[in-house]
Amino acid sequence: MREEYAVMPGAESFYLEGNEIGIVLSHGFIGTPQSVRDVAEALNKQGFSVIAPRLKGHGTHQADMEKCTHADWYESYSRAYRFLKKRGKRIFLMGQSMGGTLTLKFAAAHQDVEGIITINAALTLPSLDHLRNDPAPRFIPEGPPDIKKENVHEITYEEAPVASIRELQKLMKEVPSVLSRIQVPTLCIKSAVDHVVPPENTSFIYQSISSSQKRLITLADSYHVATMDHDADSIVEASAGFIKSIAFKQDQLKKVL
Repeated sequence: MREEYAVMPGAESFYLEGNEIGIVLSHGFIGTPQSVRDVAEALNKQGFSVIAPRLKGHGTHQADMEKCTHADWYESYSRAYRFLKKRGKRIFLMGQSMGGTLTLKFAAAHQDVEGIITINAALTLPSLDHLRNDPAPRFIPEGPPDIKKENVHEITYEEAPVASIRELQKLMKEVPSVLSRIQVPTLCIKSAVDHVVPPENTSFIYQSISSSQKRLITLADSYHVATMDHDADSIVEASAGFIKSIAFKQDQLKKVL
């Protein structure tokens, strides 16, 4: 599928060069890299290389998004991983909402990543379950982003294609069955109050993965789009600490071997 519309200003993919540790940082459903830029820049200041891909059909026009499948979004994510791989980076994966869902699916299939971080990863969207079956409208109003902090602007569409919501539902249905394959160190982050994805999604992920090194963090002052909310600094601090700790352990293990 070829996109027919120009990318919205500020919604572009971006790459921030840093050290040998590379992070794939993905936005969520109907969002854009703009929603994770502040966190990406803060992680880059910690020394890391960060790539934030624009998932196909996002940040242009809902007509582009309507034509995409969840395989297209997975390929966008995979392309970012390959970008870091070609540059010889040690790779960590990170994603918010649907970006977290893609992170989990990718980690289940690629054991060469060193660790993963999910932020309000989506496995269920109860408020949209009624759209699984016809009759259903072509588009539904998107509404304001679920952000507790005031005066925050997220680049997104005013309407969400129902065909795209159904693709997200297919993706979410696939992931629970592969969670047990994830063995890499994992940091699961959830908001205590999330009006889009039930926080129990992250609790289920934490319990279901096979990682021997895993940690669950709850954000007290953020809603769903946590990377743009009050706890963004806490996300950066926890993520940077997690990555540095895992990378150090891997370095020590290599010295022993």
